[in-house]
Amino acid sequence: MTETSAQRYPFSIPDRLELDPRLAELRRDEPLVRVRLPYGEPAWLATRHADVRTVLGDPRFSRAAAAGRDEPRNVPDQRETGILGMDPPEHTRLRRVVARAFTARRVEELRPGTRRIADELVDGMLAAGAPADLVAHLATPLPIRVICDLLGVPVADQDDFHAWSEAIVSTTSLRPDQVREYLDNLRAYMAGLVAQRRSAPTDDLIGAMVRVRDTDAERLSEDELVGLAAGLLAAGHETTVNQIPNLVYVLLTEPEQWARLRAEPELVPNAVEELLRFVPLGTTAGFPRYATEDVELGGVLVRAGEPVLVSIPSANRDERVFVEPDRVDLARQVNPHLAFGHGVHHCVGAQLARMELQVVLSALLDRTPELRLAVPESELTWKTGLLVRGLTSLPVSW
Repeated sequence: MTETSAQRYPFSIPDRLELDPRLAELRRDEPLVRVRLPYGEPAWLATRHADVRTVLGDPRFSRAAAAGRDEPRNVPDQRETGILGMDPPEHTRLRRVVARAFTARRVEELRPGTRRIADELVDGMLAAGAPADLVAHLATPLPIRVICDLLGVPVADQDDFHAWSEAIVSTTSLRPDQVREYLDNLRAYMAGLVAQRRSAPTDDLIGAMVRVRDTDAERLSEDELVGLAAGLLAAGHETTVNQIPNLVYVLLTEPEQWARLRAEPELVPNAVEELLRFVPLGTTAGFPRYATEDVELGGVLVRAGEPVLVSIPSANRDERVFVEPDRVDLARQVNPHLAFGHGVHHCVGAQLARMELQVVLSALLDRTPELRLAVPESELTWKTGLLVRGLTSLPVSW
């Protein structure tokens, strides 16, 4: 693969929640194409659902093999990826430390408390009066409070760690020196909480991780403990903070969808899955996987040592898998979307994110059934320079 043969990726500047039409063309005509991210070596890009699943789930495609390579990326510096840069069995060793806290059963136990938080936040929004910013009143504080309760992080520190967490998803929104500073601040903050747990043990997730580290050092090193805790805190709220307004935006800009949910609130779990499929959260490709042997993919022979990127938003609109993929169908029955990834790196917090999104929609349907945009759609502003799409604010009335 040569750099001169690779197309620049992303193909265009992200526009709201619109999917670049080039992806549909590639799925039809050239499902595996050579691309070049802003930094690093060129790579293949997979756009069809089947090929994306293969790259994410087949052990012949490795994350660990990126070590020592000039891997394709969206930022100048190669950032430490921790567990996201590992393959089994090392990846499995770390994931097992935290996976029990995110099982479907454990997450369901958190649902009543999450609904109480949602109702409290909606109370505040209603008291503030319309128009109110859904991002500030509900979408930002709810995921932060839930992950803080789970980990054992003081919610009073949210202004600091929420700001630092932007470094995880920044492409150009922060300068490289700011990214390094924020990541260092986040790690130092978590190291301080770890030290607190050693002097005063707790039953929260950080406390449990410290006990694992201190009773079985082979399962978890100190650096891994701090990195894992910091990653959970940042990833545990950052994407959901953006997805809540994204999902509400889709529902309110297609009023018939909100009306249907209001009439059939039992559709909320199904609606969340459909909206996760439909919303292209990512603005670019994520981490590359390197072929460890020659693999035929999308009609192309990927040579051993070549990196492959995937477009999850494209896979979630694949006509071969989804009927009328560009249409929102809140009652869609066949929906094997890849919004949370696939394979060993499938998002460990997927069940938590699902539950939070379900709770938020249910709370809004119950408390503000006449919810609507308070400004014309053209006046909404979107975040830029991030790996994820999201609104800076979402003014609503009811």
